[in-house]
Amino acid sequence: MTSIPFTATDFRHALSQFSTGVAVITAPRGPLAAYGMTANSFTSVSLDPFLTLVCVDQRSHLLPLLKQGKYFGVNVLKAGQQQISVYFAQSEQTSEAEAKLGIRYRWTQAGIPLLEDTIAQIVCRVVASYIAGDHTIFLGEVQSADLFPGEPLVFFRSHYRELAPRP
Repeated sequence: MTSIPFTATDFRHALSQFSTGVAVITAPRGPLAAYGMTANSFTSVSLDPFLTLVCVDQRSHLLPLLKQGKYFGVNVLKAGQQQISVYFAQSEQTSEAEAKLGIRYRWTQAGIPLLEDTIAQIVCRVVASYIAGDHTIFLGEVQSADLFPGEPLVFFRSHYRELAPRP
């Protein structure tokens, strides 16, 4: 068997074989101003206590907000919300662009911004963080969760997908 060097492209391609949901992690960045980051590196960790995990690139504008604020929102996108995912994958975000896309927030009493019109809104308190390579892993203890009707937006083989109904 010949060994061929494994590249970053090979790694990304291998991981693209695993389908994921698409979430936007949100945090306050000022009075009634929010910042969000598209994430497919979000998962449950524990049922006792209720813990989640999200991985944030060291270069992300969200990183200092999570370190300072200690709370974040998880907004699970629904089918048809690809443009919202693409928008929050960018580092530059403006209220004008959000208005154009119809992005609206619901603010919790604790001041956490949550995206309206998603299939799930989860508020987490940061309980631990770990630097791992070029990312920081945040463990969040779930404070609340609200669920709404709809089907999830799915990401598979580097493309957005929607679940197909069973025949």
